[in-house]
Amino acid sequence: MVEIFSLPPAVPPGDPSGDPSNNPSNNSADASHMARIAASLAARTGFDPAGKLRLMVAGRQVGWLPRSHAAILRGMGCILGPEEGAADGTAAVALLPGRSGFDVLSAALAALAHQLADAGHVRGWRHELFAVTAALDAPALAVVERAAARFLGLLTFASHMNGIVERDDAGGGPVLWISRRSPAKSVDPGMWDNLVAGGMPHGSDPLSTLVRECEEESGIPPALAGRVQPHGMIEVLRDLPEGVQWEQVYVYDLMLPPGFVPRNQDGEVSEHRRVGLAALLDIMSSGAMTVDATLVTLDALRRRGWPGTEDRRA
Repeated sequence: MVEIFSLPPAVPPGDPSGDPSNNPSNNSADASHMARIAASLAARTGFDPAGKLRLMVAGRQVGWLPRSHAAILRGMGCILGPEEGAADGTAAVALLPGRSGFDVLSAALAALAHQLADAGHVRGWRHELFAVTAALDAPALAVVERAAARFLGLLTFASHMNGIVERDDAGGGPVLWISRRSPAKSVDPGMWDNLVAGGMPHGSDPLSTLVRECEEESGIPPALAGRVQPHGMIEVLRDLPEGVQWEQVYVYDLMLPPGFVPRNQDGEVSEHRRVGLAALLDIMSSGAMTVDATLVTLDALRRRGWPGTEDRRA
């Protein structure tokens, strides 16, 4: 499931708000941008449940395992249970049935992740552990190396933040800081991202993850990062060449002083850029921004009342 944004309905004849001269933000160029953004998102967010198995641990779904990856796992000697039909027509399979307990299952998954990496099925080893869980507020059933999460289609969590510049000229339009991912990143290298974005490791939570990433990615001190405003969660479920991204993205906004300039600390960001609405639309409509960041950016624009970004979930 992905949040979808589209253009608002046509304005009734005679409504002065429909006149582009009265509402310069809602012109044909912006409409064209929004149509291209919607098309880019649609092209990058397909998901085919028929090609997946609901991945189960201790009777709870923790992922969407591609059938092709299930075949790889079985070929490597990984124990998967028999397929069992679900009420919605999908099928489910248990991961490592008979391996019970957090430590036992975690050890088995650590060995499996190394096997997958050695065989070339996963890349970008992170030395970071993600929880194997059915929900953010559910106990972790195990942990696994982050690099293997998408191969298994595991449910993961992330925090993203819109860095919004405080403006003295009210009505001057939105200005945001965005960041470009390092070309050395294993996921979405070189693409534009929100000012701050990071996966949530086991033992963390959305806010503490964000505050840590604020300092590492953009040099935002904890005192300033503590002013962030939470704005809910966007769930993304889509097919990827490396597997499945099933991620709950927790959304935050932070109002930044006009003179603030972000500075990366950990080498994972190659560039920061301060952009207005026109540049944002160009970047998003060209597909140069990650899916997650595009959705989070559009969410901020919608909430702040920019015409054309009204929320129309499909």
